[in-house]
Amino acid sequence: MKRALVLYGGWQGHDPVGSAGLAGRLLESAGIDVELSDRLERLDDAPALKEFDLIVPVWTMGELTRERERNLLSAVEAGTGLAGWHGGMGDAFRSSLDYKMMVGGQFVSHPGNVRSYRVRITDSSDPITRGLSDFDIESEQYYMHVDPSNEVLAETTFPGEEMPWLEGVVMPVAWKRRWGDGKVFYLSIGHVVAEFEIPQARLILERGMLWACR
Repeated sequence: MKRALVLYGGWQGHDPVGSAGLAGRLLESAGIDVELSDRLERLDDAPALKEFDLIVPVWTMGELTRERERNLLSAVEAGTGLAGWHGGMGDAFRSSLDYKMMVGGQFVSHPGNVRSYRVRITDSSDPITRGLSDFDIESEQYYMHVDPSNEVLAETTFPGEEMPWLEGVVMPVAWKRRWGDGKVFYLSIGHVVAEFEIPQARLILERGMLWACR
């Protein structure tokens, strides 16, 4: 049986407990054995991390020691998958530059805070987004610094209401990439768990986690 570690904590505004519970339910429904942990000490045991098939960080902000960062990167490089969403993965461990490089992006702002915007599927042939249609969502529209090597699966366009110079900027919403032998998936929506009641959003998250799983 495949095994996943869902590591949750950090800033409470993103409901780490509820978010970790969602990840756990989606993975368990796919037959994956899930461990939920709210302790970063779980990253201290490098050999044990490599035994997981997937790690899901749900830890907005927070800090990693250099050793824990190395252990996490090494596990993914060796084949453990990494998947997550919104600030739990894209705004985790801000001072850990190598972690951000592995993720493929970093949150920097959400102009307008929570608002309605369109998510466009850019690759309808990919297993993660196959058969899905564009959809509207009310959430924080994440403006991110992103790696050009990401394989973008969905995107959004900024309206420029708060910052006119951003009007028309196209920003990735979901992507996948590789880190050594490991697969990495990220989705920028999910400010609150209820957003995943939208069928397309839930499927992208579920399929993305399963794709990343070794």
